[in-house]
Amino acid sequence: METPGEIPALFRIHSADNVAVALRDLRGGENLSLGGTALTVRENTPQGHKIALRDIGTGEKILKYGLPIGAASQPVQAGSWVHVHNLQTLLTEDPVYTWAGKINGNGNAPVPEPPNFHVYRRPGGQIGIRNEIWILPTVGCVNQTALALARWANAKLCAVTDTTQAGHIDGVYAWTHPYGCSQLGEDHEATRNILRGLARHPNAAAVLVLALGCENNTLESFKELLGPGAEGRIAFLSCQDCKDEMAEGKRLLVRLGKYARNARREKAGPEGLILGLKCGGSDGLSGITANALTGRICDCFCTWGAGAILTEVPEIFGAERILLDRCESREVFDQAAVIIENFKTYYRSQGQVIYENPSPGNKAGGISTLEEKSCGCVQKGGHSPVRSVCRYGEQVRCPGLTLLEGPGNDMVSTTALTAAGAQLILFTTGRGTPLGAPAPVIKIASNTGLARRKPGWIDFDAGRLLTENGDQVQAELLQLIAAVVSGDVKTRNEEQGYREIAIFKNGITL
Repeated sequence: METPGEIPALFRIHSADNVAVALRDLRGGENLSLGGTALTVRENTPQGHKIALRDIGTGEKILKYGLPIGAASQPVQAGSWVHVHNLQTLLTEDPVYTWAGKINGNGNAPVPEPPNFHVYRRPGGQIGIRNEIWILPTVGCVNQTALALARWANAKLCAVTDTTQAGHIDGVYAWTHPYGCSQLGEDHEATRNILRGLARHPNAAAVLVLALGCENNTLESFKELLGPGAEGRIAFLSCQDCKDEMAEGKRLLVRLGKYARNARREKAGPEGLILGLKCGGSDGLSGITANALTGRICDCFCTWGAGAILTEVPEIFGAERILLDRCESREVFDQAAVIIENFKTYYRSQGQVIYENPSPGNKAGGISTLEEKSCGCVQKGGHSPVRSVCRYGEQVRCPGLTLLEGPGNDMVSTTALTAAGAQLILFTTGRGTPLGAPAPVIKIASNTGLARRKPGWIDFDAGRLLTENGDQVQAELLQLIAAVVSGDVKTRNEEQGYREIAIFKNGITL
């Protein structure tokens, strides 16, 4: 029997489950009780891994989250460790998706009152949570020039002591990448669309678009892609067309700095805020703690009239029905089914099976199959209806929960979330990562051990859910989100300067 404040031994997520999750390391021979049923642990089982609650025959489905996460590949006795040695995937290459005509799940569960936020209102109505200047190379050939200009600008433009009088610039950042030329078709357009999303992003008070001059992604075509509304806020520089690109870049950055200093924070509600939802380096506790907590936050923001974005499409394989059954219309359902099928076609075109996942780190943390990983991954989306679908490189068009086309790769997906309009990203992790994105990233640990071991990476410990009141833990995370949004607190990745982008590539390079 556990004492108050002690982590319990096992957790059964759904009443139909025939496995439970070990919430702490278990010893072989240890006698436990779950729901009044006695159970003897048959072998040492690490935290986050699964224990069979009853005898399971060969070929019988293993249920977790009330859903099949695979089948037993051999007989499994009650109390046995269930993992890759006795569990195999049930995923098929070509499942059939059908519109159910109704929305499953509860998107109207009670939520607390929203906190106060202090934000920047940009021309056109967008809301920013940082007041930065971004330098966007149209092509990788000018990456080092962009970085040199950013170093100069940070030293010259951001050393403001009296922010109430002169305005404040939070930083100048160059988002370098290797693309913008020698690309064809969808790859070329994907690069341009991601750069367009970053140029339009409201966390950037001003933007310098830096070109070489001979690349495929020409300044003229990129200006056309951006559309109207760039006056004053965006400057353009072609390095081949001026004698001294550093001198001209500095001149433009001084002008953009003056423009950015006019911005002031003001009190606002949550409307217009968009959360990006991301998990990386998951473990067996992620779906119970960090992802489940993030799902509660997602439901809060969607109920308040704000937005949230769920991506990592290959990491919902095996859990598609959870999201497809929550699409609010047939049109949204059809769009969601298309982006899911597109990724499966992409895998097949490369000669890869769709279930070549999870990663070694995921497996070490207790995740055995892609279905299991996916069922935990989609917990970040809470129970809100899926209101819209965006293709890779598109921007979110409405409040509520949006499904964004994008891969699971951490760098690529956090970039896609930012370009889609997320001002803040909630990043859950059971293994830990220092990675950052252009938007601030709140790292949420699934287990307390990680939070204690890597305080320079982790912003919030969701492992506390195992021993503390869930509503209180949720309230504290909401307080942190409000403080980060309002500029009172920097995220760990911001403090360390860990921020970068990566762009999805599929085809050939010329």
